[in-house]
Amino acid sequence: MLKIRSSSLRSAAALITPAQPRARLSTGPQQEHRTFYEFRTYNIRPDQNAAFLKLTNEKIHLRTAHSELIGYWSVEYGGLNKVFHIWKYDSYSQRAAVRAALSQDPSWMSEYISKAIPMLASQDNEVTYLVPWSRLQRPPQEGGVYELASFLMRPGGPAVWGDAFQAAIMAHDAPGYGKLVGAFHSEVGLLNRVHALWWFESADQRAEIRHKAHTDARVVAAVRNSVVHLDSQENKLMFPCSFSPFK
Repeated sequence: MLKIRSSSLRSAAALITPAQPRARLSTGPQQEHRTFYEFRTYNIRPDQNAAFLKLTNEKIHLRTAHSELIGYWSVEYGGLNKVFHIWKYDSYSQRAAVRAALSQDPSWMSEYISKAIPMLASQDNEVTYLVPWSRLQRPPQEGGVYELASFLMRPGGPAVWGDAFQAAIMAHDAPGYGKLVGAFHSEVGLLNRVHALWWFESADQRAEIRHKAHTDARVVAAVRNSVVHLDSQENKLMFPCSFSPFK
C-alpha cells in the first residue's frame, strides 16, 4: 500500500485551492492629500463675548499672517457664547511650525493671547479632512447663515456608511435647497464623525427648506438609508464675523 507523506498532500492542496482574497484593513477611501482642516470651537465667558469678538476683529491679522483662515463664525443657535473657526494646513509639520512661530511672535502674544485667554471658558479642536467627493466651495453671495451639521456614525468607517451618507448629503445639495460649502470627516478627535457645512440666505430660508425636505420623496428615501448607520447628530447655526474670509 502506498504511503503518501502529509507534506506532499499539503503541497498538492495548495495547487488546487483557490487563493483567498487578502483582508482589507482600511475602512474607506484612502486620503490622497495631506491638506487638513482644523476645526476650533471656543466657549467664551458670557460677560466677555462682545469684548472677545471686538479684540479678535482688531487683532486677527496677527494670526492670519502665519496660516490660512477659512472662516470664523459666531454661533447664534445650537450654543451660546461660542465661536467656531476653520484653519487650513498643508501638513502636520506645517501646523507645528506655525504654532512654534506664533509662540515666538511678541505682537501676537502680548496684543492678543494675553488678553483673549482670560475671556475663554474652554477650547476644543478637531482635525478633519474633506471627504473624497467634496470640495470646499464659497457661497454664491456674502451674508446669510451657515449651518454646521455633525453626525456621529456607527463604527465601521466609510466602507460601511460612506455611500449612504454621500447620498443623503447630495440629495440636499440640489437646486431649491441649501448650498453645501464642504463635507468633512474627523481624523483626530471624536472618531466616526462627519460634518456638513451648509450656507443659506437666512435662517428663515433654512426653515422653509427643512419643511420642503420632509415632503420630498427623493430626500426622505436617501435620509432613511443613512440614518440606520447613525448614532447621534447635532447642529448649530452661525453668522460669519466681519473678518471671516467665508462670509
